Amino acid sequence: MFRFIWTLNVRTRDYLHRYMPSNRLFAAIRTRRGLKWGLPAMLVALPYFLIAYACSAAVADGGPGWLHLIVLWACWNALKFIIMGPVSVVLLVRARLHKAAIRRHQRREASAEGGTRVPVLHA
Repeated sequence: MFRFIWTLNVRTRDYLHRYMPSNRLFAAIRTRRGLKWGLPAMLVALPYFLIAYACSAAVADGGPGWLHLIVLWACWNALKFIIMGPVSVVLLVRARLHKAAIRRHQRREASAEGGTRVPVLHA
């Protein structure tokens, strides 16, 4: 039973990751090179909010009730993009601080090795 649930979960995640454009965009943003696009990606939330507004207005005017599902989907994706902006900035700052710490450590090691070497004089 546990194996079945695990397999179903993995296959659902793979399907959603492969065929949903917002999930593919999130995967690109979460890479080290893509972190800088987190704040501009927040603008993608605007079309999702427009879709949600249009569908909710259609339901209010007597449209079919299944449009509520599209409203829910659009709001969920819009919130994901809005949250990803600040999260990507934090991840980018953390990655740059880590890179700077590695550079400092390498410079210290290089200067320590340079101070213990004895210069060789050639005649």
